[in-house]
Amino acid sequence: MTKPHLKENPPEGLRYPWPTPPANDGSEAVEVAPGVLWLRLPLPMKLDHVNVYALDEGESWTVIDTGFASKKTRAIWEAAIAGPLGGRPVSRVVVTHHHPDHVGLAGWFQTEHGAELVTTRTAWLTARMLTLDEQAVAPAEALSFYRQSGMDSDILEKRKNDRPFNFADIVAPLPLGYTRIKQGDTITMGGRTWDVHMGNGHAPEHATFWSRDDDLVIAGDQILPSISPNVGVYPTEPMADPIGEWLEACERLAPLARADHLVLGGHKLPFTGLPKRMSQLIDNHHGALRRLLAYIEEPKAAAECFAPLFKRAIGEGEYGLALVEAVAHLSHLYQTGLADRSLREEDGAFVYQRKG
Repeated sequence: MTKPHLKENPPEGLRYPWPTPPANDGSEAVEVAPGVLWLRLPLPMKLDHVNVYALDEGESWTVIDTGFASKKTRAIWEAAIAGPLGGRPVSRVVVTHHHPDHVGLAGWFQTEHGAELVTTRTAWLTARMLTLDEQAVAPAEALSFYRQSGMDSDILEKRKNDRPFNFADIVAPLPLGYTRIKQGDTITMGGRTWDVHMGNGHAPEHATFWSRDDDLVIAGDQILPSISPNVGVYPTEPMADPIGEWLEACERLAPLARADHLVLGGHKLPFTGLPKRMSQLIDNHHGALRRLLAYIEEPKAAAECFAPLFKRAIGEGEYGLALVEAVAHLSHLYQTGLADRSLREEDGAFVYQRKG
């Protein structure tokens, strides 16, 4: 389960105040601002870590995101609470979005530590639905979606027979009850007042937090420094337009950016230079769309469009996420009237062709 990302040129104008991350075993934390600790948890995939943050509430901590639900990650959290968090409890967990590396242990913190869960309605509903929807085999609708996307026949055959990815494998059960945040809210964490602004595209109703009291931005996966977050279309909503939503969110958030903002993202390193990064994130997808539009002079299925999008070979481990991102870009061109779409008779795949 790796995340393919659109290839980018090295970001210019970005600075990394802490070039060395904390150890990912719970033994270390880096204080990136007064009362704000940066910790790192391991992930068993190519993008091998997730960043989490602990904000000092005096007698306890607010934690931002949680990592996968696994025996190993739970042990790391116990070590972190006993070590860098000074033995004080976690009283609140704030989840930026519903992906497993961010919500995985939220339910465990609720049930085992008595923590309050704070997140968006979409994140909570989506995560709880997916943890309850365990599948032994791939649903027919999913296989149809993959076939229509032009999935490699060998990989498709394997998907038919293998147990599919299930949230329940790496996300702890979410009990009833959470506290909702939404666009325009404020929240107090770590002695600061934060404005809540929603991102979209990578995940629906993705929460970001902008401090009114200093230069901190907690960005989750909406704003990352050296990779573009994966933006994909899935069988659950095959006509979604996450590329359009991604661009809208970036353009809406960009005016908030200041050069002195310290951005605390879900992966890679904390950084400054946010105005430049917002411009890069927007330009990156516009560039991908231009390359793709030039490439579909002749009809192409999504699985045939990895080269212009990612500019590198895609392995089997990241094939699925590459496919959904290719579908997202092609569907955006189709839905905005720049490309036509038709069903290819020989394999049942949707193919896209530039108009004109």
